[in-house]
Amino acid sequence: MHESIILPSFGLHAHTAMMLYIIVGLAIFSVIMSGRFRMVPGKLQSIIELVVDAFLKMADENMGHKGRKYFPLIMTLTVFIFVSNAVGMIPGLLPPTSNLNTTIGLALVVFFATHIIGFKEHGIKYIKHFIGPVWYMAWLIFPLEIIGHLARPLSLSLRLFGNMMGHEQIVMVMLILMPIAYPLLAISTIMGVLVIFLQTFIFALLSMLYIGGALEEAH
Repeated sequence: MHESIILPSFGLHAHTAMMLYIIVGLAIFSVIMSGRFRMVPGKLQSIIELVVDAFLKMADENMGHKGRKYFPLIMTLTVFIFVSNAVGMIPGLLPPTSNLNTTIGLALVVFFATHIIGFKEHGIKYIKHFIGPVWYMAWLIFPLEIIGHLARPLSLSLRLFGNMMGHEQIVMVMLILMPIAYPLLAISTIMGVLVIFLQTFIFALLSMLYIGGALEEAH
């Protein structure tokens, strides 16, 4: 089935076009807001500060004090994923996160960032994370750790993609069944809002846990 959006796609895939619109929109929003922050916050600034503070506390709990310098990465991913999920609630638009290419890309960012951070913080000693606490079990622990780490981007990407694609398909079926499916569409909309928040939170939390694990000293 050919997917399209109400905005110009300029010959790009609909999900790719939506992703670029979101990136540009967030960049413009950031520039505008950067000059509007005040010591006495307004309503929008108060909401932003509450959300950032909540995620910062969660980052401190899961990444430790060393993780604060990597918090901007986590927050950038979180905002992008939330907005990408949320645009799917607008008729005529598609959530980029309902495309596997997008979610794989996001998961790979977390995957490579985790190990880059690990080597940056610990140097070659980061290898100890993969060989276990005792050297004579390294032959068994090392391949299991490699498999486990390689499974992380697969798990991250498929979880986000599956939930967003599933909700999008349900909404399409409900629209086809209109008007008899009005009650079901209302329920689906409520569930969709929950999915938007929940999947954003889960991706952010797992990203923090992975990076937090890389920051820990190996034993």
